[in-house]
Amino acid sequence: MLLVWVYLKVDRNLIKEKFKKITLWKRGGERAPHKPLLILHTLGLLLRNNERMESYEDMENKLKKLLIAFGPSRYKIRTEYPFWRLKNDDIWEIEGASEIKMNKSGDIKKDDLIRYKVRGGFSIEIYQKLKEDRELIHDIVQELLNTNFPSSIHEDILQSVGIEITVKTARDPEFRDKLLRAYENKCAICGFDVRLDNYPVALEAAHIKWHQAGGPDIEVNGLALCSLHHKLFDRGAFTLSENLEIQISDRAFGTTGFNEWLMQFHGKKINFPQRKAYLPDLSYVIWHIREVFQGDPRENVT
Repeated sequence: MLLVWVYLKVDRNLIKEKFKKITLWKRGGERAPHKPLLILHTLGLLLRNNERMESYEDMENKLKKLLIAFGPSRYKIRTEYPFWRLKNDDIWEIEGASEIKMNKSGDIKKDDLIRYKVRGGFSIEIYQKLKEDRELIHDIVQELLNTNFPSSIHEDILQSVGIEITVKTARDPEFRDKLLRAYENKCAICGFDVRLDNYPVALEAAHIKWHQAGGPDIEVNGLALCSLHHKLFDRGAFTLSENLEIQISDRAFGTTGFNEWLMQFHGKKINFPQRKAYLPDLSYVIWHIREVFQGDPRENVT
């Protein structure tokens, strides 16, 4: 009995390790959440008892929407790359690809995936293990989210892929304390500073360059933001210009709350920290513009 338990535990840990070590495309500080989002999407299908394999044609628009919502703003969105390349990570299988020709880089054409009705999904061994071990799914989901996305948008991603679990995140309380002190316990956008007794409520430390992308826990890579502006910042609804003016995305819109929480700040400077030494570093601001901000800044209309 003990031997069986040890075998299952090792098997489980090996699977977790495979997901932990998936290869992500890297160039400079660019984000590439394609594989993590595809895996999360497929785990959502598994939890809803869908078939193991999904056609690329059915998956394409779903993954594209996830990348538009949670990936960097790019001219072209390549959904075929993660679908095809994930098989190299020893967790994914491709069916119906015998007629497809690869280029010198080992990639394929999107049209061929559709033409030959190619399907992809977790390998049968991993699929069966995941089906019988919901805790393993929870661990994989938590690892993918914590490694690739800030905690402020975890729930948004989970809702988008149809997964209902609670993800634990580790935050550095020292970073929060330093940043809130630097901004005198006020939101750098709206000035929100509500306290309960003497404790700030709904005021958070936001990384400009995400911790998941190598952003450090220092004042010049952070903003003190209320919880609403923190989420809007991490979703790319607004960013900062190189001279620290607030820039609202032309993809953001709404009625109630839009003018009050976004448009009224467009083109205005942030509320500066108490020392110039704490002002956001330009390199981190440029990263946020390139890797998080969605669309283009709105024009300043007077």
